[in-house]
Amino acid sequence: MTELKISGAAARAAPTGLLFLAITSVGWGLNWPVMKLILSEWPPLSARGLTGVVGAALLAVLALARGHSLAVPRAMWPRLLLSAFLNVTVWMTLMGLALLWLPASEAAVIAYTMPVWAALLAWLMLGERMSWTRMAALLMAFAGIAALMGGNGLNASMEKLPGVVMVLVGAFAFALGTVAAKRLPLALPLLSSAALQIGLGCVPVALAGLLVEHPDVRALSGVGWGLMAYMTVVQFCIAYVCWFAALQRLPASVAAIGTLAVPVIGVVASAVALHEPLGWGQIGALIFTLAGVVLATRS
Repeated sequence: MTELKISGAAARAAPTGLLFLAITSVGWGLNWPVMKLILSEWPPLSARGLTGVVGAALLAVLALARGHSLAVPRAMWPRLLLSAFLNVTVWMTLMGLALLWLPASEAAVIAYTMPVWAALLAWLMLGERMSWTRMAALLMAFAGIAALMGGNGLNASMEKLPGVVMVLVGAFAFALGTVAAKRLPLALPLLSSAALQIGLGCVPVALAGLLVEHPDVRALSGVGWGLMAYMTVVQFCIAYVCWFAALQRLPASVAAIGTLAVPVIGVVASAVALHEPLGWGQIGALIFTLAGVVLATRS
């Protein structure tokens, strides 16, 4: 599958793009409590970096088995490295470290300020039209997110400040990477593109983890190995591929707003797996957020 030339301003939400976006949202939403749980056994950079490298290797094998080339034209290398850095390296590093200061549900909610940055950048860099419907959807979704933050008792204390800053910087970087992927598309098969972006993005994260954290595989329990397998297969091999596929089919702002389903899933999953707060106020906020996502995908 090569790049699809879709006008950012005029593209409508293709059904297949929405399906890929839904798969991404579920995979990434469930990954928040998974990552929080793995931190009790393994350090963050090693957990994210090494699972990403393994996931990229699996995707590369699959790409080659399907007859796709991993060769990158010289002109594509700057785009590839930029996308890998913004969409993978910065995001993986900062989100993993932020969980040392924040509960998974709070980190997931703050991270999805990303659609605001993406919508603004798409308007400035791609000329995507911010219709009244799309703006209403964004406001609805973020009203729900704001209520969710209040319902979870988010306390931006000095103790949590490093985590909050890391999440916000990571969210802006991912938004910039989302818009850059539309502005500077990669003329590569989808599986090859995903394998290369994830691999190039996760290698420095993994190396930093090995040098600084000195992970020990003997510290992983059976559950820990299962969580690592989830991160490798679902987060990287499935969710990231679906994200790149969704970006080929949807306007950048719609794809970004659609990911607001991720914190909804993340908060619910964290409540179940980690016993983090989830009351009627949070449930109402989640429903309002999802309503905004649905409106955005119909714009």
